[in-house]
Amino acid sequence: MKVTVIGLGYLGATHAVAMAELGHEVIGIEPDSQKLSSLAQGILPFHEPGLDAALPRAISSGRLKFQSEHNEASASADLHFICVGTPQTKGSDAADTSYVVAAAKELAAWIKPTAVVAGKSTVPVGTAANLKDVMDDIAGFDVHLAWNPEFLREGTALEDSLRPDRIVVGTWSQHSVDVLREVYGPIIATGTPFLELDVPTAELVKVSANAFLATKISFINAMAEVAEVSGADAVSLAKAIGYDDRIGSKFLRTGIGFGGGCLPKDIRGFVARAEELGVGSAVEFLKDVDAVNLRRRDKVVELANQELGDLAGKSITMLGISFKPDSDDLRDSPALEIAQRLTALGATVTVHDPVSLNSLATRSPELSREENLIEAARGAELTILGTEWKLYREVDPQELAAVVKAKTIIDGRNVLDVAKWQAADWRVIALGRNVHNG
Repeated sequence: MKVTVIGLGYLGATHAVAMAELGHEVIGIEPDSQKLSSLAQGILPFHEPGLDAALPRAISSGRLKFQSEHNEASASADLHFICVGTPQTKGSDAADTSYVVAAAKELAAWIKPTAVVAGKSTVPVGTAANLKDVMDDIAGFDVHLAWNPEFLREGTALEDSLRPDRIVVGTWSQHSVDVLREVYGPIIATGTPFLELDVPTAELVKVSANAFLATKISFINAMAEVAEVSGADAVSLAKAIGYDDRIGSKFLRTGIGFGGGCLPKDIRGFVARAEELGVGSAVEFLKDVDAVNLRRRDKVVELANQELGDLAGKSITMLGISFKPDSDDLRDSPALEIAQRLTALGATVTVHDPVSLNSLATRSPELSREENLIEAARGAELTILGTEWKLYREVDPQELAAVVKAKTIIDGRNVLDVAKWQAADWRVIALGRNVHNG
């Protein structure tokens, strides 16, 4: 099938490569000339394991091509995926859908009557109906618009695209269903569920899933707050309740909370949209979910103050700055915000991260950057684990002990072998756990 993928950011670039891997003829459309040039050379403008090798493979196969705007080649496509961003609106919690609207308008001027448009961007419920009206007016016919939300996780994005746990499509026409079944045929053939929904429900699936996951993370972090003042161990608590198959153990890990470009933005946008619809009270609890999450960052700053007193002139090392491992994404990163706040309080913060230091240079030039882990720790009066990279889980605490000024570490992700670190004479402060005096 001939398809276009409009918008080649994290979602779009991954989806374009996945479609090529499935054997389709793909045209990626991206107006950003720098991003387009990088992708055309087979170079990812972001870090994503597996995708870096798959991109040049898709290009060399001839199944993936790129262009900056629509033309006769893209107009002949059978299926168009809209994958542009929906960032949080400045000065508001609402999602900014202007990029989606602009992409839809541009496409409507070129689309053929039999083609299907599948939105993959995360949008407020009701967006698709408005887009369809706009596209119908420009195209001069009834556009086949569907909504096909994405469920990618950074670090495993290509795997999630090719072997998803479900494919969700919301449509107004059987033709849209048939075309989407065809494009995803190889995946469906492996047994992946294909869910046909109405369009509003399909729009709600992604934000509802993210709201649930965010709630689960904040729940266990709320329990960590109780554990910290009662002497309980929130990590053991999470393990104990996770055995209940109605609850499950995934996303029940205490720490500095969630971040990135999806969960924080999506739950805030969900609340904003519910308020617009007059049912804000139904999701009012998500404001508390957000607040619990942000308090975990406050907790680390508070602990740093307790350990070091006046932070002015104190040397702190932050291990990991991306919002999660196997990603260079700094959007709403808890580790980054903590590092920035400590710097604002007068501390000298040195950051180590396996892949994110170049991005950090432009994002937060006030933070010192060090590519060598041992050198990053040298002279530290406090060490903070901000991102659970495998490198940090496996580092020899004896090796770090030889270069730091004070052997105190805040485990912001609860992934360190506490006994091993304590054996190396480290004072370990693990969020939600009463272990630092061990």
